[in-house]
Amino acid sequence: MSNSLSERISQLGLSLPQPSQPIANYVNHVISHNQLFISGQIPLLDGKPTYMGRLGDTLDEHEGARAAELAALGLLAQLGNALDDDLSKLVRIVRLGVFVAASPDFQRQGVVANGASNLLVNVLGEKGRHARTAIGVSSLPSGVAVEIDAIFELQP
Repeated sequence: MSNSLSERISQLGLSLPQPSQPIANYVNHVISHNQLFISGQIPLLDGKPTYMGRLGDTLDEHEGARAAELAALGLLAQLGNALDDDLSKLVRIVRLGVFVAASPDFQRQGVVANGASNLLVNVLGEKGRHARTAIGVSSLPSGVAVEIDAIFELQP
């Protein structure tokens, strides 16, 4: 298996977006000791927010999972940028945080989060298996349905 993130993505018939830039007073990622923290990523198509609305209200689980997958592609773009496309520097994903904009009665945040989790495992193999939190919230930046962040462990 290739150590190039962009090659692995390409083998799946996907492409990485350009890493998004912060819209406020924060940075895309921080490396501290052997950990890489990547800021929240939202689903983008051609650099524009997509999958607007809330699960259980204007969007269904399938759309939510697709939104989570797009956000995960953004997360991988940030990872590739932080590691200079070299996955030999990566030990594993430690934790994935998935925030789902949802109606008060929506209870399937985990199904939506699987859109991101499945993509990460498909791209990274065992290094992509992770602990995860999936949380329902009333709204997210730009009105999108999903935002994800992650903590990665890096080689010493």
